[in-house]
Amino acid sequence: MTNAIHEQRRALGAILRGLRRDAGMSGRQLAALAGWHESVVSKIETGDRSPTEAHLHAYCAHTGNEDQLPDLIATLRNVQAAYLEWRKVLGTGTKRRQQEAVKLAEESKLMRIFQPNIIPGILQTAEYAAAVLRRYIDFYQVPDDLDEGVSKRLERQQMLYRGDHRFHILVAEQALHTTVGTDAVVLGQLDRLLAVIGLPRVLLGIVPAQAEVPMQTTNFVIFDERLTLVEAVTAELTITQPREIAVYGRLFAELAEESVTGDKAREIIRRAIESRTHTASPSARTVVQ
Repeated sequence: MTNAIHEQRRALGAILRGLRRDAGMSGRQLAALAGWHESVVSKIETGDRSPTEAHLHAYCAHTGNEDQLPDLIATLRNVQAAYLEWRKVLGTGTKRRQQEAVKLAEESKLMRIFQPNIIPGILQTAEYAAAVLRRYIDFYQVPDDLDEGVSKRLERQQMLYRGDHRFHILVAEQALHTTVGTDAVVLGQLDRLLAVIGLPRVLLGIVPAQAEVPMQTTNFVIFDERLTLVEAVTAELTITQPREIAVYGRLFAELAEESVTGDKAREIIRRAIESRTHTASPSARTVVQ
């Protein structure tokens, strides 16, 4: 959990503590009235435990603050929305998540993307995207809507060529060597990266394997200065706190300083193609010939 989410929980807990104290009630008394273990009150009010809507109902009912309930529920739902488990995000399959990604991109002028392990979705070929989403479907055991998910992911790529959107994309060199699908799929994807370099709306940087990186990090996307999405194994984090977004912005800037673009980026990509070609099957080698 990020510090911002914990701070939001603590802020909500402080409000609830204020309601209880203003009612002249101890934590033990409230717990007894609500039928809770007394530690529940302490954990909620310190932010160590997220309250449920039932907890909020009890706080308001027992402290005489029923009029505060709608605002408290709205606050709780905002906190919960910042941390979404993948099983919920992908609960109906991959298409809905891809639709949300399209909407976020359409609402943004500048997207800053960092991906350390695979090629970002906005640059993926259809075959590469299918291999990535197949792994998501199988790993998280969600409904299989692969074709729809791939279609929506490719739809987002139209923004690379139209409108006033701009993309600054950083890819770690490791991502060029990660096996996704077959050798032919990877070689086709690397060839696609060569074509992307030079697009007027896209600045593609490769972070060399020998680069000095500021810290270990997972992939993230910054949408203008208003929102950052961070992917973890179990959940997707939505960060809206300006100071936290600024930290990701600073991290992105430092990674960009270590990256190479233009001809130097092409050289690294071509080396990855050569390395993959040497070990690929004869049929895969024809992809980049």
